[in-house]
Amino acid sequence: MPFTEVLPARLCALAPIGVFDSGVGGLSVLRAIRQTLPHHPLLYVADTAYAPYGERPAAFIESRASHIARFLVREGAQALVIACNTASVHASKSLRAQYTIPIVAIEPAIKPATAITKTGVIGVLATNQTLASASVANLCATYGSHCRIILQACPGLADQVDRGDFDSFATRALLQDYLTPLRDAGADVIVLGCTHYPFLSPLIQSMVGLGVTLLDPADAVARELLRRLNLPPQAPTAQVRGATADELFFVSGPLAKGQAVLSGVWGGAPSVVRFPQSR
Repeated sequence: MPFTEVLPARLCALAPIGVFDSGVGGLSVLRAIRQTLPHHPLLYVADTAYAPYGERPAAFIESRASHIARFLVREGAQALVIACNTASVHASKSLRAQYTIPIVAIEPAIKPATAITKTGVIGVLATNQTLASASVANLCATYGSHCRIILQACPGLADQVDRGDFDSFATRALLQDYLTPLRDAGADVIVLGCTHYPFLSPLIQSMVGLGVTLLDPADAVARELLRRLNLPPQAPTAQVRGATADELFFVSGPLAKGQAVLSGVWGGAPSVVRFPQSR
């Protein structure tokens, strides 16, 4: 029996949108999608058993993305959103070769960063796998000829977000290490190149100061999804945080832990079920 049958009957006429990430970071993208499509059913997979993806081999990331995409398509998803920079750079091409439905990926907002910097120095916070990708190299080569782009790997930072740890001494210490080179170089724009990092935006902003612009591409992803689905803009809703009957969450790791973290990050009492590893 499809898991989508647990959704209210009134939603059956609407094919859901499938969104996935290695953990809870993709909720930053899901939040933007919910703002753009306030009444649309959403399926979200947090691959918590294998999070984070940032330090894993590219072949493993591609395999997990394929497994999750296959599940979401079987559940009737009319579009897929890869709400993970690392999975996007390693799996979006192969997924688009497998499926005809719209597949929207995400990439670090390097292009818009180069357009707004005044100091000519841009910092990019991301995982090792994202920064080592040909996609990021191409973005830097295409748009960064007149800028200095500092690629700052942030091992361990996504783990803190997946734990719901947004402001501890350990999180601050990691950010201190990663932000210091960017501040010292005079970066006035910092690209949040991992979907986990927007949840740390208040802390990052407090550490770098209001004169530094933080760029999060989640809204651009939501707009692209709307365009690919050929849907008209919908009336905005104030309900951009918190569980609704239109959302169903899956976790591949321990269910109780997943429920606790999702509730803390997304809000409310989200409907969370175990992701079926064998399907």
